[in-house]
Amino acid sequence: CTSPASSFSTSTAPSSTWRKSVLLSGHWTLCAAYSKTASCWPSPPGVLRSLCRKFDGVEFDVFLTYNGSYCYDRRGDIFVSPIPPQDVQTLIQNAAALGRPVSVAGRTQLLSNGTDDDLTAYYAIGGRAPVISDKFDEVSRGEVFQLLMGCRESDWPAILKGTSGAKIAAWWDRAVDIIPISGGKGAGIQKVLAYYGLTPEDAMAFGDGNNDIEMFQAVGHSVAMGNASADLKAIASEVCRPCAEDGIYHYCKENGLI
Repeated sequence: CTSPASSFSTSTAPSSTWRKSVLLSGHWTLCAAYSKTASCWPSPPGVLRSLCRKFDGVEFDVFLTYNGSYCYDRRGDIFVSPIPPQDVQTLIQNAAALGRPVSVAGRTQLLSNGTDDDLTAYYAIGGRAPVISDKFDEVSRGEVFQLLMGCRESDWPAILKGTSGAKIAAWWDRAVDIIPISGGKGAGIQKVLAYYGLTPEDAMAFGDGNNDIEMFQAVGHSVAMGNASADLKAIASEVCRPCAEDGIYHYCKENGLI
């Protein structure tokens, strides 16, 4: 998410173009503009709210979490799409067969049954560390919106073996997010836009990984970070500076969005 890249372009679209826009951001990135704001973030609601308090003067109206599997605002839930319980247990067993620990994401907790180098490094990208807890089994039997684990792409078939309601959402070559087959950032965005009476043309998104492809397809204007994957850049409306150079901030500033 923070690797440098040389590709960069800016937009000359007037700020009035986005007066109704929902500004969406990709994995591990939080951003805001105007009154309708949403974010895709792999953190429980309590963690999100504490992070948002660091943005002085910014009010966040909507949250798209766990790759769009759980979306809510201050009034309540907008889209709730957990992984089928039987699939959660199968995924944990499949991970164990591969010798891999996993994290499970519930509404308020993100807990692990262990960690390894890949999972630890995955969390570190977002400045966090796995929380290994004896409550893992309890949380894994409740509503689970996402599992996280270290792996390689060659492991994907073994991870999903025996499941019918889960899919892989990946943006890094050393780990994956496992989400409900009915979820995904695109599905979450569609639900949020419909909830607020907005159209895709009213929304724009920033992203950098292949798990943002569905998100870009769900909005009218998409901006790939300079460090984005080639696949994502290929479908983006524009490319801005990399994450490491505060690309979202500069794009919004240069185009009168903030």
